[in-house]
Amino acid sequence: MLQPSRVQRSPTPARNDADQGPLAEGREFVWGPADFRRIKDLIYRKAGISLHDGKHAMVYSRVSRRLRETGHGSFSSYLDWLEQHDGAEWQEFINALTTNLTAFFREEHHFGILADLLRGERGRPWRIWCSAASTGEEPYSIAMTALESLGAGGQFEIVNSDIDTRVLETASRGVYKMESTKGLSQERLQRHFMRGKGANAGLIRVKPELQRHMSFQTINLIHDLPFREPFDLVFCRNVMIYFDAGTQRQVLERIHRVMKPGGMLFVGHAENFSDARNLFALRGKTVYERL
Repeated sequence: MLQPSRVQRSPTPARNDADQGPLAEGREFVWGPADFRRIKDLIYRKAGISLHDGKHAMVYSRVSRRLRETGHGSFSSYLDWLEQHDGAEWQEFINALTTNLTAFFREEHHFGILADLLRGERGRPWRIWCSAASTGEEPYSIAMTALESLGAGGQFEIVNSDIDTRVLETASRGVYKMESTKGLSQERLQRHFMRGKGANAGLIRVKPELQRHMSFQTINLIHDLPFREPFDLVFCRNVMIYFDAGTQRQVLERIHRVMKPGGMLFVGHAENFSDARNLFALRGKTVYERL
């Protein structure tokens, strides 16, 4: 949900006719339009995520796991209980409905632009926010680019956030399977990662000299942002597509407030902020300048 690259959230299967009835054959729980509408309203209120009607199958599949975990026999029972408690299950509910699809150096043109920006002002510190960090491939790609562009003595910090606590834990660990390293050259693998041995064979771990530039925290983009120091650069890629127009505007205003004038905002390939011309101006392929 980045919110949110948190992060990219992938398309989900379209609804079929069975999704429209109260009980699809073979389903474990009764499921009807009223259940979907209620979940749609709750996730919108809590995370700003706008679910369209093609998401019935995904919502049933993911929320039904929460029913099993919590021991509820119906969606209505689970949702009644959820709304009566202000506890950890709300985070699990949000986690269940955010889809995370990411990779190292995805939308590669952004990292060339990032490298040019950093090399243009090597002598000063950089403050970067990756607002939808997901499982970490995006923020570590940013960190590798920064280290390569600024050198070992380069001054930069990267604040990484996501609304999904589970993927953020993976990101903070910085441990990945070798098969997930598509997008990484052999040179980058050797320079920035350690290969696991013995019981850890087949895994790689981000080196400490890269990870020391990183911090991680859970942030919901529809709430006020908790930053005191402004950012030079913000990555918020493929998050806004899950918000309606009103929520997009509110999130862009919040991001605008935590950026330095002239700072750059990197967004996803399908995102266009022409309705926010007083906040951001397009300066490159899906890269906007904070006005």
